[in-house]
Amino acid sequence: MTSDTATQQVAVVGVGRMGRHHARIYRQNLPQANLVAVVDPDTERAATIADEHGCAALASVDELLAKFPNVSAVSVAVPTKYHMAAARPLLERRIACLIEKPLAPSVEEAKQIAALAAEHGTALQVGHTERFNPAVQAVAKMGITPRFIEIDRVSPMTFRSLDVSVVMDMMIHDLDIVLMLVGSPIRKVDAAGVAVLGQHEDVASARIVFETGCLANITASRLALKTERKMRLFSEDAYVSLDYQQRSGVVLRTSRNRDALAKVREQLVAGMDLTDMDYSDIVQVDELRMDVDENEYDPLTSELASFLDAARTGKAPSVDARAGYEAVDAAERVAAAMREHKWEGLEGMSLRIDEHR
Repeated sequence: MTSDTATQQVAVVGVGRMGRHHARIYRQNLPQANLVAVVDPDTERAATIADEHGCAALASVDELLAKFPNVSAVSVAVPTKYHMAAARPLLERRIACLIEKPLAPSVEEAKQIAALAAEHGTALQVGHTERFNPAVQAVAKMGITPRFIEIDRVSPMTFRSLDVSVVMDMMIHDLDIVLMLVGSPIRKVDAAGVAVLGQHEDVASARIVFETGCLANITASRLALKTERKMRLFSEDAYVSLDYQQRSGVVLRTSRNRDALAKVREQLVAGMDLTDMDYSDIVQVDELRMDVDENEYDPLTSELASFLDAARTGKAPSVDARAGYEAVDAAERVAAAMREHKWEGLEGMSLRIDEHR
């Protein structure tokens, strides 16, 4: 934690696909951040990013600590399997860390990282950026109790992150959000997945039952022909349809439609033929209200600003270590359920891409 409320010395460890965006935002969007260095074992890549942003290029965390002992906040965006090695020396020096999602490759290691941060009293935030999507935040503020959730997150193949299944690559975003919205322990998980291009599943579907009785169906695919990220949430009080990508949504509230719905029930009980009725004409649907201009708002900038505030003030991070390891735990349970799934009449399953066209 830094005592300087004006600027904080920050660094980015790992400047691949995500880390380079962290570096750009620290330099361009956050005046409270003084980007002093980027760290990457690929020295050419580190030099390129450092030249873009006028900071030092270093090859290791040890070099960072030696050259910039006053650094107060660091984004860790190395591959997941290296999160512990990169974060440990920083956390031990009480340097606040934002570790990209997933927190670790296993729940055991995720809890070890969380314990390390707690032992040294160090701020630790997990990079579940979708939490900062204004549409997601708007749903969270509604305070509704979900009964059924359906989520689809699909995209074309990018040939990135093929060293992990689509569960740890993509579905974990939605596992984190569902855990946040439901606020209940998981009771049961059923899941199935198919590996198409490599050893790890490229398509996965999970059915999660929570102790509250809430049911969540989540599908993730990195083999689709288009990008789509949508959620549908049902409660006793409302129906919400959310488009993550467009950062938009609609809400149908029971309270606003009580009289119209009661009239339809009466007509059905009376045996009336309502097949010519247009359901959309009898209900009131509202746009999901957001506190920001979704056209100008950037979730990653908001996430990093939140992280720097936690590093400076000592406040609890927006997405803390517990949320991080609970998401990994949910992902592991989905992975275990996929392994247990039985394909009737098949010892294994393989598909060609052309079968999806």
